Amino acid sequence: MIATPGLSVNFLKKENYTGSHAGTRYYLCGSDDKIKACIYPEPWCFEATPDEDKQWNEFPFSLEGLNEAIEWISSAATKQKA
Repeated sequence: MIATPGLSVNFLKKENYTGSHAGTRYYLCGSDDKIKACIYPEPWCFEATPDEDKQWNEFPFSLEGLNEAIEWISSAATKQKA
């Protein structure tokens, strides 16, 4: 499982959250009633990564949705590493 220190639904109301796991970088942001999650390959930052290399998914803006987003990121990172 991904370690996400300081991450909460309340955090995403105000700030975006980035990190990396198993060679995959990720970006989380809150927008209206959704959590948008993006994964992209290392070594580039979010802004420098071409859009075609980014994979997006959306989740409900709730604690359950945040947990689903983290699980999706972890699963996708594991698949990309294999």
